[in-house]
Amino acid sequence: MSASLILCIILAYFALLMVIARLTSRHNKDNSFFDGDKSSPWFLVAFGMIGSGISAVSLVSIPGNVGNNNLFYFQFILGTIVGYLFIAFVLTPIYYKLKLVSIYTYLNIRFGNVTYKTGSLFFLVSQSFGAALRLLLSIKILQYAFFDSLHIPYFLTIIIVLVLIWFYTNKSGVKTIVWTDALQSLFLITVIVVSIITIKNSLGLSFGGMISTVIHHPYAKLFDWDFHSGSNFFKQFISGLLITVALVGLDQSMMQKTLTINNAAGAKRNVLTFSFFIAAAQTLFLGLGILLYIFVERHGILLTHKDGQIVNTDGIYPFLTLHYFGQVGAIAFFIGVVASTFASIDACIAALTTAFCYDFMDISNQPHEQKKKIKNMVLLGVNVVMFFIVMAFWSSQGAIINTIFKIAGYTYGPILGLYLTGLFSGIQLKEKWVPVACVGAALATWFLNWLFITTMQFDFGFMNILVNALLTVLFLMIIKKRTHAIS
Repeated sequence: MSASLILCIILAYFALLMVIARLTSRHNKDNSFFDGDKSSPWFLVAFGMIGSGISAVSLVSIPGNVGNNNLFYFQFILGTIVGYLFIAFVLTPIYYKLKLVSIYTYLNIRFGNVTYKTGSLFFLVSQSFGAALRLLLSIKILQYAFFDSLHIPYFLTIIIVLVLIWFYTNKSGVKTIVWTDALQSLFLITVIVVSIITIKNSLGLSFGGMISTVIHHPYAKLFDWDFHSGSNFFKQFISGLLITVALVGLDQSMMQKTLTINNAAGAKRNVLTFSFFIAAAQTLFLGLGILLYIFVERHGILLTHKDGQIVNTDGIYPFLTLHYFGQVGAIAFFIGVVASTFASIDACIAALTTAFCYDFMDISNQPHEQKKKIKNMVLLGVNVVMFFIVMAFWSSQGAIINTIFKIAGYTYGPILGLYLTGLFSGIQLKEKWVPVACVGAALATWFLNWLFITTMQFDFGFMNILVNALLTVLFLMIIKKRTHAIS
Protein backbone atom coordinates (compact mmCIF):
# COMPACT_ATOMS: atom_id res chain seq x y z
CA MET A 1 0.00 0.00 0.00
CA SER A 2 1.55 3.29 -1.13
CA ALA A 3 2.31 6.15 1.23
CA SER A 4 0.19 8.52 -0.86
CA LEU A 5 -2.86 6.26 -0.55
CA ILE A 6 -2.40 6.01 3.22
CA LEU A 7 -2.10 9.79 3.45
CA CYS A 8 -5.34 10.20 1.47
CA ILE A 9 -7.12 7.78 3.84
CA ILE A 10 -5.92 9.68 6.92
CA LEU A 11 -6.88 13.07 5.49
CA ALA A 12 -10.31 11.89 4.29
CA TYR A 13 -11.05 10.20 7.61
CA PHE A 14 -9.97 13.23 9.62
CA ALA A 15 -12.01 15.56 7.39
CA LEU A 16 -15.10 13.43 8.08
CA LEU A 17 -14.49 13.67 11.83
CA MET A 18 -14.11 17.45 11.57
CA VAL A 19 -17.44 17.71 9.75
CA ILE A 20 -19.14 15.78 12.56
CA ALA A 21 -17.38 17.93 15.17
CA ARG A 22 -18.59 21.07 13.39
CA LEU A 23 -22.20 19.86 13.31
CA THR A 24 -22.26 18.72 16.95
CA SER A 25 -20.55 21.86 18.32
CA ARG A 26 -23.45 24.15 17.40
CA HIS A 27 -25.48 25.51 20.35
CA ASN A 28 -22.85 24.45 22.86
CA LYS A 29 -23.36 25.14 26.55
CA ASP A 30 -20.83 25.41 29.36
CA ASN A 31 -21.06 21.71 30.19
CA SER A 32 -21.40 20.32 26.64
CA PHE A 33 -17.79 19.12 26.69
CA PHE A 34 -18.44 17.11 29.86
CA ASP A 35 -22.06 15.87 29.76
CA GLY A 36 -23.13 16.19 26.09
CA ASP A 37 -26.15 18.26 27.24
CA LYS A 38 -27.73 14.98 28.41
CA SER A 39 -29.24 14.49 24.95
CA SER A 40 -27.54 11.41 23.41
CA PRO A 41 -29.75 8.58 22.02
CA TRP A 42 -29.02 5.41 24.03
CA PHE A 43 -28.68 3.15 20.95
CA LEU A 44 -26.14 5.54 19.40
CA VAL A 45 -24.07 5.54 22.59
CA ALA A 46 -24.21 1.71 22.80
CA PHE A 47 -23.06 1.29 19.20
CA GLY A 48 -20.36 3.92 19.55
CA MET A 49 -18.95 2.34 22.69
CA ILE A 50 -17.83 -0.64 20.57
CA GLY A 51 -15.13 1.62 19.16
CA SER A 52 -14.08 2.72 22.65
CA GLY A 53 -14.11 -0.82 24.03
CA ILE A 54 -12.21 -2.28 21.07
CA SER A 55 -9.05 -0.28 20.69
CA ALA A 56 -6.20 -1.07 18.32
CA VAL A 57 -4.87 -3.15 21.23
CA SER A 58 -7.89 -5.47 20.95
CA LEU A 59 -7.70 -5.43 17.16
CA VAL A 60 -4.17 -6.84 17.06
CA SER A 61 -3.43 -8.11 20.58
CA ILE A 62 -6.39 -10.47 21.11
CA PRO A 63 -5.91 -12.32 17.77
CA GLY A 64 -2.12 -12.34 18.14
CA ASN A 65 -2.20 -13.65 21.70
CA VAL A 66 -4.02 -16.80 20.54
CA GLY A 67 -0.63 -18.22 19.55
CA ASN A 68 0.53 -18.26 23.17
CA ASN A 69 -2.77 -18.58 25.07
CA ASN A 70 -5.15 -20.48 22.75
CA LEU A 71 -8.76 -19.23 23.16
CA PHE A 72 -8.50 -18.88 26.93
CA TYR A 73 -9.46 -15.21 26.63
CA PHE A 74 -13.01 -16.47 26.01
CA GLN A 75 -13.19 -17.33 29.72
CA PHE A 76 -12.53 -13.65 30.39
CA ILE A 77 -15.31 -12.67 27.95
CA LEU A 78 -17.82 -14.83 29.87
CA GLY A 79 -16.92 -12.98 33.05
CA THR A 80 -17.40 -9.61 31.38
CA ILE A 81 -21.05 -10.43 30.63
CA VAL A 82 -21.78 -10.80 34.36
CA GLY A 83 -19.85 -7.60 35.00
CA TYR A 84 -22.05 -5.65 32.59
CA LEU A 85 -25.16 -6.91 34.38
CA PHE A 86 -23.78 -5.45 37.63
CA ILE A 87 -23.06 -2.14 35.90
CA ALA A 88 -26.54 -1.97 34.36
CA PHE A 89 -28.57 -2.88 37.43
CA VAL A 90 -26.44 -1.58 40.33
CA LEU A 91 -24.04 1.22 39.32
CA THR A 92 -25.99 3.01 36.58
CA PRO A 93 -29.12 3.71 38.74
CA ILE A 94 -26.86 5.13 41.49
CA TYR A 95 -25.08 7.49 39.10
CA TYR A 96 -28.39 8.80 37.77
CA LYS A 97 -29.96 9.14 41.20
CA LEU A 98 -27.02 11.29 42.34
CA LYS A 99 -26.90 13.22 39.00
CA LEU A 100 -23.15 12.72 38.62
CA VAL A 101 -20.87 14.10 35.91
CA SER A 102 -17.65 12.76 37.40
CA ILE A 103 -18.58 9.34 38.76
CA TYR A 104 -15.99 9.66 41.54
CA THR A 105 -18.18 12.31 43.17
CA TYR A 106 -20.00 9.27 44.62
CA LEU A 107 -17.00 8.70 46.92
CA ASN A 108 -17.31 12.29 48.19
CA ILE A 109 -21.00 11.81 48.95
CA ARG A 110 -20.45 8.43 50.60
CA PHE A 111 -17.18 8.98 52.51
CA GLY A 112 -15.73 12.46 52.11
CA ASN A 113 -13.30 14.63 50.21
CA VAL A 114 -10.06 12.71 50.87
CA THR A 115 -11.54 9.40 49.70
CA TYR A 116 -13.03 11.18 46.70
CA LYS A 117 -9.65 12.64 45.68
CA THR A 118 -7.90 9.30 46.28
CA GLY A 119 -10.30 7.37 44.03
CA SER A 120 -10.08 9.97 41.29
CA LEU A 121 -6.29 10.09 41.49
CA PHE A 122 -6.04 6.31 41.08
CA PHE A 123 -8.30 6.63 38.00
CA LEU A 124 -6.14 9.38 36.55
CA VAL A 125 -2.98 7.29 36.93
CA SER A 126 -4.56 4.11 35.58
CA GLN A 127 -6.36 5.76 32.68
CA SER A 128 -3.26 7.73 31.70
CA PHE A 129 -1.18 4.57 31.41
CA GLY A 130 -3.97 2.49 29.85
CA ALA A 131 -4.79 5.11 27.22
CA ALA A 132 -1.14 5.78 26.48
CA LEU A 133 -0.40 2.07 25.96
CA ARG A 134 -3.35 1.73 23.58
CA LEU A 135 -2.09 4.81 21.75
CA LEU A 136 1.41 3.32 21.69
CA LEU A 137 0.35 0.23 19.78
CA SER A 138 -1.72 2.25 17.30
CA ILE A 139 1.16 4.60 16.59
CA LYS A 140 3.60 1.72 16.15
CA ILE A 141 1.32 0.35 13.42
CA LEU A 142 0.95 3.78 11.79
CA GLN A 143 4.71 4.29 12.00
CA TYR A 144 5.43 0.91 10.42
CA ALA A 145 2.81 1.28 7.68
CA PHE A 146 3.27 4.90 6.72
CA PHE A 147 5.42 7.37 8.66
CA ASP A 148 8.67 5.37 8.44
CA SER A 149 8.50 5.58 4.64
CA LEU A 150 8.43 9.38 4.94
CA HIS A 151 11.33 9.29 7.43
CA ILE A 152 9.16 10.95 10.08
CA PRO A 153 10.47 10.10 13.59
CA TYR A 154 8.04 8.35 15.92
CA PHE A 155 7.95 11.18 18.47
CA LEU A 156 6.58 13.45 15.74
CA THR A 157 3.99 10.80 14.81
CA ILE A 158 2.76 10.80 18.42
CA ILE A 159 2.39 14.58 18.35
CA ILE A 160 0.54 14.49 15.01
CA VAL A 161 -2.03 11.95 16.26
CA LEU A 162 -2.62 13.83 19.54
CA VAL A 163 -3.04 17.13 17.68
CA LEU A 164 -5.56 15.58 15.25
CA ILE A 165 -7.62 14.24 18.17
CA TRP A 166 -7.43 17.64 19.90
CA PHE A 167 -8.78 19.39 16.80
CA TYR A 168 -12.09 17.54 16.67
CA THR A 169 -12.69 17.08 20.43
CA ASN A 170 -11.61 20.47 21.78
CA LYS A 171 -14.91 22.32 21.41
CA SER A 172 -17.58 19.77 22.28
CA GLY A 173 -15.74 16.91 23.96
CA VAL A 174 -18.04 14.01 24.76
CA LYS A 175 -20.89 15.58 22.76
CA THR A 176 -18.83 15.11 19.60
CA ILE A 177 -17.27 11.82 20.72
CA VAL A 178 -20.66 10.08 21.01
CA TRP A 179 -21.22 10.63 17.27
CA THR A 180 -17.66 10.12 16.02
CA ASP A 181 -17.39 6.88 18.02
CA ALA A 182 -20.53 5.53 16.33
CA LEU A 183 -18.94 6.17 12.93
CA GLN A 184 -15.67 4.61 14.06
CA SER A 185 -17.48 1.54 15.41
CA LEU A 186 -19.05 1.02 11.98
CA PHE A 187 -15.62 1.10 10.35
CA LEU A 188 -14.20 -1.24 12.98
CA ILE A 189 -16.90 -3.89 12.51
CA THR A 190 -16.40 -3.66 8.76
CA VAL A 191 -12.68 -4.30 9.24
CA ILE A 192 -13.32 -7.47 11.26
CA VAL A 193 -15.64 -8.86 8.60
CA VAL A 194 -13.34 -7.91 5.70
CA SER A 195 -10.31 -9.41 7.44
CA ILE A 196 -12.04 -12.73 8.10
CA ILE A 197 -13.37 -12.94 4.52
CA THR A 198 -9.96 -12.03 3.10
CA ILE A 199 -8.18 -14.76 5.07
CA LYS A 200 -10.94 -17.30 4.27
CA ASN A 201 -10.57 -16.63 0.56
CA SER A 202 -6.76 -16.68 0.67
CA LEU A 203 -6.89 -20.10 2.34
CA GLY A 204 -9.37 -21.38 -0.26
CA LEU A 205 -11.98 -22.28 2.36
CA SER A 206 -15.76 -22.18 2.19
CA PHE A 207 -17.61 -20.55 5.09
CA GLY A 208 -18.44 -23.97 6.58
CA GLY A 209 -14.91 -25.19 5.96
CA MET A 210 -13.48 -22.14 7.71
CA ILE A 211 -15.58 -22.77 10.84
CA SER A 212 -14.64 -26.45 10.87
CA THR A 213 -10.94 -25.66 10.43
CA VAL A 214 -11.03 -23.16 13.29
CA ILE A 215 -12.91 -25.51 15.64
CA HIS A 216 -10.49 -28.41 15.05
CA HIS A 217 -7.27 -26.40 15.25
CA PRO A 218 -4.91 -27.20 18.18
CA TYR A 219 -5.24 -23.60 19.41
CA ALA A 220 -9.05 -23.93 19.71
CA LYS A 221 -8.97 -24.63 23.44
CA LEU A 222 -11.55 -22.60 25.34
CA PHE A 223 -10.95 -23.58 28.96
CA ASP A 224 -7.83 -23.91 31.11
CA TRP A 225 -8.40 -25.94 34.28
CA ASP A 226 -4.77 -25.81 35.51
CA PHE A 227 -5.14 -24.01 38.84
CA HIS A 228 -1.51 -22.82 38.82
CA SER A 229 -1.86 -21.16 35.42
CA GLY A 230 -2.51 -17.45 35.07
CA SER A 231 -5.17 -18.31 32.45
CA ASN A 232 -7.09 -20.75 34.70
CA PHE A 233 -10.87 -20.63 34.08
CA PHE A 234 -11.84 -19.30 37.50
CA LYS A 235 -9.08 -16.68 37.48
CA GLN A 236 -10.08 -15.50 34.01
CA PHE A 237 -13.85 -15.53 34.67
CA ILE A 238 -13.65 -13.65 37.97
CA SER A 239 -11.08 -11.27 36.50
CA GLY A 240 -13.37 -10.60 33.52
CA LEU A 241 -16.21 -9.77 35.88
CA LEU A 242 -14.16 -7.49 38.15
CA ILE A 243 -12.10 -5.82 35.42
CA THR A 244 -15.32 -5.03 33.54
CA VAL A 245 -16.88 -3.48 36.65
CA ALA A 246 -13.68 -1.52 37.28
CA LEU A 247 -12.64 -0.59 33.72
CA VAL A 248 -16.17 0.17 32.51
CA GLY A 249 -18.49 0.77 35.46
CA LEU A 250 -15.90 2.66 37.53
CA ASP A 251 -14.17 4.22 34.52
CA GLN A 252 -15.00 7.83 33.73
CA SER A 253 -14.20 7.46 30.02
CA MET A 254 -16.72 4.64 29.52
CA MET A 255 -19.47 5.84 31.84
CA GLN A 256 -19.24 9.49 30.78
CA LYS A 257 -20.86 8.68 27.44
CA THR A 258 -23.54 6.58 29.12
CA LEU A 259 -24.33 9.52 31.42
CA THR A 260 -25.05 11.74 28.39
CA ILE A 261 -28.32 9.78 27.98
CA ASN A 262 -31.18 11.70 29.54
CA ASN A 263 -32.62 8.95 31.77
CA ALA A 264 -31.56 5.86 33.72
CA ALA A 265 -33.75 3.44 31.77
CA GLY A 266 -32.12 4.40 28.47
CA ALA A 267 -28.68 4.20 30.08
CA LYS A 268 -29.43 0.70 31.35
CA ARG A 269 -30.50 -0.42 27.85
CA ASN A 270 -27.30 1.12 26.51
CA VAL A 271 -25.07 -0.93 28.85
CA LEU A 272 -26.89 -4.20 28.14
CA THR A 273 -26.82 -3.66 24.37
CA PHE A 274 -23.17 -2.66 24.42
CA SER A 275 -22.27 -5.77 26.44
CA PHE A 276 -23.70 -7.97 23.68
CA PHE A 277 -21.89 -6.03 20.96
CA ILE A 278 -18.50 -6.13 22.69
CA ALA A 279 -18.69 -9.83 23.65
CA ALA A 280 -19.59 -10.81 20.09
CA ALA A 281 -16.82 -8.68 18.61
CA GLN A 282 -14.16 -10.04 20.96
CA THR A 283 -15.22 -13.62 20.22
CA LEU A 284 -14.80 -12.87 16.51
CA PHE A 285 -11.28 -11.60 17.28
CA LEU A 286 -10.41 -14.98 18.79
CA GLY A 287 -11.62 -16.80 15.68
CA LEU A 288 -9.63 -14.34 13.58
CA GLY A 289 -6.56 -15.18 15.67
CA ILE A 290 -6.75 -18.89 14.78
CA LEU A 291 -7.19 -17.99 11.11
CA LEU A 292 -4.05 -15.85 11.26
CA TYR A 293 -1.97 -18.72 12.63
CA ILE A 294 -3.46 -21.16 10.10
CA PHE A 295 -2.34 -18.74 7.39
CA VAL A 296 1.15 -18.59 8.92
CA GLU A 297 1.36 -22.41 8.97
CA ARG A 298 0.08 -22.85 5.39
CA HIS A 299 2.54 -20.32 3.99
CA GLY A 300 5.56 -21.46 6.00
CA ILE A 301 6.08 -18.07 7.64
CA LEU A 302 8.68 -18.29 10.40
CA LEU A 303 7.85 -16.70 13.76
CA THR A 304 10.41 -15.80 16.41
CA HIS A 305 10.17 -17.83 19.62
CA LYS A 306 11.72 -17.32 23.03
CA ASP A 307 11.32 -19.68 26.01
CA GLY A 308 8.58 -21.56 24.15
CA GLN A 309 6.53 -18.41 23.51
CA ILE A 310 5.97 -16.48 20.28
CA VAL A 311 7.71 -13.10 20.43
CA ASN A 312 5.86 -9.91 19.43
CA THR A 313 2.43 -11.46 18.89
CA ASP A 314 1.04 -7.93 18.46
CA GLY A 315 2.98 -7.60 15.20
CA ILE A 316 1.59 -10.70 13.44
CA TYR A 317 -1.76 -9.28 12.26
CA PRO A 318 -0.29 -6.00 10.93
CA PHE A 319 2.58 -7.86 9.20
CA LEU A 320 0.31 -10.34 7.42
CA THR A 321 -2.19 -7.67 6.45
CA LEU A 322 0.35 -5.34 4.92
CA HIS A 323 2.31 -8.06 3.09
CA TYR A 324 -0.07 -10.92 2.25
CA PHE A 325 -3.75 -9.88 2.26
CA GLY A 326 -3.79 -7.64 -0.80
CA GLN A 327 -4.86 -4.04 -1.28
CA VAL A 328 -8.42 -4.39 0.02
CA GLY A 329 -7.35 -6.19 3.19
CA ALA A 330 -4.57 -3.69 3.86
CA ILE A 331 -6.82 -0.66 3.34
CA ALA A 332 -9.55 -2.13 5.57
CA PHE A 333 -7.03 -2.93 8.31
CA PHE A 334 -5.49 0.52 8.14
CA ILE A 335 -8.89 2.22 8.40
CA GLY A 336 -9.64 -0.05 11.37
CA VAL A 337 -6.44 1.01 13.12
CA VAL A 338 -7.14 4.70 12.52
CA ALA A 339 -10.77 4.31 13.65
CA SER A 340 -9.91 2.33 16.78
CA THR A 341 -7.09 4.75 17.63
CA PHE A 342 -9.31 7.81 17.53
CA ALA A 343 -12.32 6.05 19.10
CA SER A 344 -10.46 4.72 22.14
CA ILE A 345 -8.11 7.64 22.80
CA ASP A 346 -10.47 10.59 22.29
CA ALA A 347 -12.86 9.28 24.97
CA CYS A 348 -9.97 8.67 27.38
CA ILE A 349 -8.59 12.16 26.91
CA ALA A 350 -12.05 13.68 27.43
CA ALA A 351 -12.56 11.55 30.56
CA LEU A 352 -9.17 12.47 32.04
CA THR A 353 -9.94 16.13 31.38
CA THR A 354 -13.40 15.80 32.96
CA ALA A 355 -12.17 13.95 36.05
CA PHE A 356 -9.37 16.43 36.73
CA CYS A 357 -11.57 19.49 36.09
CA TYR A 358 -14.41 18.31 38.34
CA ASP A 359 -12.45 16.45 40.99
CA PHE A 360 -9.46 18.76 41.44
CA MET A 361 -10.26 22.13 39.80
CA ASP A 362 -13.86 22.57 41.07
CA ILE A 363 -14.90 23.64 37.57
CA SER A 364 -18.63 23.34 38.26
CA ASN A 365 -18.47 26.39 40.55
CA GLN A 366 -16.44 28.59 38.19
CA PRO A 367 -17.74 31.42 35.95
CA HIS A 368 -18.16 30.84 32.20
CA GLU A 369 -14.82 32.26 30.99
CA GLN A 370 -12.88 30.56 33.78
CA LYS A 371 -14.49 27.20 32.92
CA LYS A 372 -13.25 27.48 29.35
CA LYS A 373 -9.76 28.46 30.46
CA ILE A 374 -9.49 25.60 32.97
CA LYS A 375 -10.79 23.05 30.46
CA ASN A 376 -8.28 24.11 27.79
CA MET A 377 -5.37 24.12 30.24
CA VAL A 378 -6.20 20.65 31.60
CA LEU A 379 -6.80 19.25 28.10
CA LEU A 380 -3.36 20.43 27.03
CA GLY A 381 -1.81 18.91 30.15
CA VAL A 382 -3.48 15.53 29.50
CA ASN A 383 -2.06 15.45 25.97
CA VAL A 384 1.43 16.24 27.25
CA VAL A 385 1.19 13.37 29.78
CA MET A 386 0.05 10.99 27.00
CA PHE A 387 3.05 11.98 24.91
CA PHE A 388 5.63 11.28 27.63
CA ILE A 389 4.12 7.92 28.66
CA VAL A 390 4.10 6.68 25.05
CA MET A 391 7.71 7.80 24.67
CA ALA A 392 8.68 5.97 27.88
CA PHE A 393 7.13 2.64 26.74
CA TRP A 394 8.14 2.84 23.06
CA SER A 395 10.65 -0.03 23.24
CA SER A 396 8.29 -2.46 25.04
CA GLN A 397 7.38 -5.78 23.37
CA GLY A 398 4.84 -8.56 23.89
CA ALA A 399 1.04 -8.48 24.10
CA ILE A 400 0.22 -4.96 25.27
CA ILE A 401 -3.30 -6.03 26.30
CA ASN A 402 -1.71 -8.15 29.07
CA THR A 403 0.31 -5.15 30.25
CA ILE A 404 -2.81 -2.97 30.32
CA PHE A 405 -4.75 -5.48 32.41
CA LYS A 406 -1.77 -5.97 34.73
CA ILE A 407 -1.52 -2.24 35.38
CA ALA A 408 -5.30 -2.08 35.80
CA GLY A 409 -5.11 -4.79 38.47
CA TYR A 410 -2.86 -2.58 40.60
CA THR A 411 -4.52 0.78 39.92
CA TYR A 412 -8.23 -0.07 39.59
CA GLY A 413 -8.14 -2.57 42.47
CA PRO A 414 -8.24 0.19 45.13
CA ILE A 415 -11.07 1.98 43.26
CA LEU A 416 -13.04 -1.27 43.17
CA GLY A 417 -12.37 -1.79 46.88
CA LEU A 418 -13.58 1.72 47.71
CA TYR A 419 -16.83 1.25 45.78
CA LEU A 420 -17.49 -2.22 47.20
CA THR A 421 -17.02 -0.84 50.71
CA GLY A 422 -19.30 2.09 49.96
CA LEU A 423 -22.03 0.04 48.30
CA PHE A 424 -22.15 -2.95 50.63
CA SER A 425 -21.30 -1.57 54.06
CA GLY A 426 -22.38 1.34 56.22
CA ILE A 427 -18.98 2.20 57.67
CA GLN A 428 -17.33 5.62 57.75
CA LEU A 429 -13.56 6.02 57.41
CA LYS A 430 -10.73 7.86 59.11
CA GLU A 431 -10.11 9.64 55.86
CA LYS A 432 -6.52 10.73 56.40
CA TRP A 433 -5.53 7.04 56.22
CA VAL A 434 -7.44 6.23 53.02
CA PRO A 435 -4.55 7.03 50.61
CA VAL A 436 -2.21 4.90 52.75
CA ALA A 437 -4.71 2.00 52.71
CA CYS A 438 -5.13 2.16 48.91
CA VAL A 439 -1.42 2.45 48.10
CA GLY A 440 -0.62 -0.21 50.71
CA ALA A 441 -3.11 -2.62 49.13
CA ALA A 442 -1.55 -2.19 45.68
CA LEU A 443 1.98 -2.74 47.04
CA ALA A 444 0.86 -5.75 49.09
CA THR A 445 -0.77 -7.26 45.98
CA TRP A 446 2.47 -6.92 44.02
CA PHE A 447 4.46 -8.53 46.87
CA LEU A 448 2.00 -11.42 47.30
CA ASN A 449 1.98 -12.15 43.57
CA TRP A 450 5.79 -12.21 43.51
CA LEU A 451 5.87 -14.44 46.61
CA PHE A 452 3.36 -16.95 45.22
CA ILE A 453 5.17 -17.15 41.87
CA THR A 454 8.61 -17.71 43.42
CA THR A 455 7.54 -20.16 46.14
CA MET A 456 4.61 -22.06 44.64
CA GLN A 457 4.75 -21.26 40.89
CA PHE A 458 1.24 -19.84 41.31
CA ASP A 459 0.50 -16.76 39.20
CA PHE A 460 -2.44 -14.54 40.17
CA GLY A 461 -2.72 -13.51 36.51
CA PHE A 462 -5.58 -11.08 35.95
CA MET A 463 -6.80 -12.02 39.46
CA ASN A 464 -4.52 -9.28 40.78
CA ILE A 465 -7.51 -6.97 40.72
CA LEU A 466 -9.51 -9.26 43.07
CA VAL A 467 -6.63 -9.60 45.53
CA ASN A 468 -6.04 -5.86 45.40
CA ALA A 469 -9.72 -5.01 45.91
CA LEU A 470 -10.07 -7.44 48.84
CA LEU A 471 -6.93 -6.09 50.50
CA THR A 472 -8.27 -2.56 50.03
CA VAL A 473 -11.55 -3.53 51.70
CA LEU A 474 -9.59 -5.17 54.56
CA PHE A 475 -7.40 -2.12 55.08
CA LEU A 476 -10.46 0.18 54.96
CA MET A 477 -12.09 -1.92 57.66
CA ILE A 478 -9.00 -1.41 59.81
CA ILE A 479 -9.24 2.39 59.46
CA LYS A 480 -13.02 2.65 59.90
CA LYS A 481 -14.40 5.00 62.50
CA ARG A 482 -15.45 3.36 65.73
CA THR A 483 -19.08 3.81 66.74
CA HIS A 484 -19.74 4.36 70.43
CA ALA A 485 -22.88 3.02 72.02
CA ILE A 486 -24.92 5.49 74.07
CA SER A 487 -25.61 4.21 77.59
